[in-house]
Amino acid sequence: MAPIAASTIHAWNDRQRKNKTKKTNLIAISFDQRNHGTREVDNMANEAWRSGNERHAQDMFASYHGTAMDTSQLLTYAPSYIFPMNNYTITQNMVLGISLGGHAAWQCLFHDPRITTAIIIIGCPDYVSLMSDRARLSKLDSWTKSSPKGSEFFGSKDFPNGLIEAVEKYDPAALLLGDVASRNDDLYSREPSVMERRGLVPIMKSTLQGKRALNMAGGADKLVPYKCAEPFLRWLKNATSPNGWFKEGGVVLEDIVFDGVKHEMSPGMVKEVHRFVCETLDQPATEISKRTSKI
Repeated sequence: MAPIAASTIHAWNDRQRKNKTKKTNLIAISFDQRNHGTREVDNMANEAWRSGNERHAQDMFASYHGTAMDTSQLLTYAPSYIFPMNNYTITQNMVLGISLGGHAAWQCLFHDPRITTAIIIIGCPDYVSLMSDRARLSKLDSWTKSSPKGSEFFGSKDFPNGLIEAVEKYDPAALLLGDVASRNDDLYSREPSVMERRGLVPIMKSTLQGKRALNMAGGADKLVPYKCAEPFLRWLKNATSPNGWFKEGGVVLEDIVFDGVKHEMSPGMVKEVHRFVCETLDQPATEISKRTSKI
């Protein structure tokens, strides 16, 4: 994360120099995902079912949910360390994550009101869809031996009830679409009914109102296939579009798929990161706070 953090700061400073403006400073804090890099405790917990980790679903979700919590902890205490003399004020917070960090960035956007912008790179906002696809490809008994196939996956040892409760509380798609075990394609493809909107609108306001997100995926990514995120992203884009049922939320959601790109951060993605960050910082902080305060 350090290189993309440094290059983004450079892009922003260069933009200000060219425009002969110096209005907003950008600080980037990068750190290792839980149980990764310098924070690794158990390597097996980072492995998938195919590599022998029977607790893959709970290990993965717990790991990046913990990273989202770490991010919020940093937002709480970083100002007291960076500005002990109170000579500067942080006016807005953005989060950027790649792969597991991308999954975590989705949670940060939804669950921390201080974060108004998220850049998600090869991450997925729909854990149910992603794990269902992996369970199918891994040919788990809970998937292949149930009838119809997959009907006994949720609630099995591969995806325990305790994990279902956590996913329904913190995962973006599960939070908005509801019950994991009874999820079907119909929920993705239709607009919510009037009754459903009455329950959804307050959640959308508290999690997304006035926020900005850039989601980027690799079209050839087999580890986190775009097809797992696409139904929910389509649902969310329809809801937040100028003609959508949550158009008053002022949500900006860009979704870009890079053809031929695998599970990696491509040069094209880096350029989009720089563009999106600069466009966000060009907006007056007062305008951003005004939109998010209308919850």
